[in-house]
Amino acid sequence: MPFREINSKMVEATVLPGQKMFSQRGAMLAYRGEVSFTPNIQGGQGGVMSMIGRRMANEATPLMTVEGSGTVMFGHGGHHIQVINLAGDTLYVEADRLLAFDGALQQGTMFMGSQGGVMGMVRGQVTGQGLFTTTLKGHGAVAVMAHGGVIELPIAPGRDVHVDPQAYVAHHGDVRNKLSTALGWRDMVGRGSGEAFQLELSGNGAVYVQASEEKL
Repeated sequence: MPFREINSKMVEATVLPGQKMFSQRGAMLAYRGEVSFTPNIQGGQGGVMSMIGRRMANEATPLMTVEGSGTVMFGHGGHHIQVINLAGDTLYVEADRLLAFDGALQQGTMFMGSQGGVMGMVRGQVTGQGLFTTTLKGHGAVAVMAHGGVIELPIAPGRDVHVDPQAYVAHHGDVRNKLSTALGWRDMVGRGSGEAFQLELSGNGAVYVQASEEKL
């Protein structure tokens, strides 16, 4: 289900009979046609087990199921919106950054500590992003929110990307991440996280970075 970008802070989606999409509650701005919005109590495409997993992971952002025939405009909090099209790969993104996404995508959660071991767990504690993240897999479109606009940086073998963890929005592809330190532990005493910590991403895919270190 493609999104049409109206401007940097609004997108429009076409809803077709027999198809569904999910959106964050409160994200609908306006719509045309016969479209229904119902609270989703089963956690989206992943069903009950996916919902339980997200609740355990503190990734249970309330969703609405959108169905019918028409067009819907989405936006939330004046945040910038980035549309990401998936072609069978997996998107890793925090649940509170999801604005709306294709209902055909399979939802799940992933323990970030499994990517980068102990340092992956440290990342969650240091950055405040949590130890779990939401995954969306399959063919479809996802609209995510960010502060100050987003840039997509490709990741390729031998071309790792280092990102400020606070500026990280999402990534997709066959990518591994780990938290690295730019300074020694003694040098970091009395400092904020800042550039002392970097999120290192390697493999094949892309990472989305916002122009801000502010959380949503």
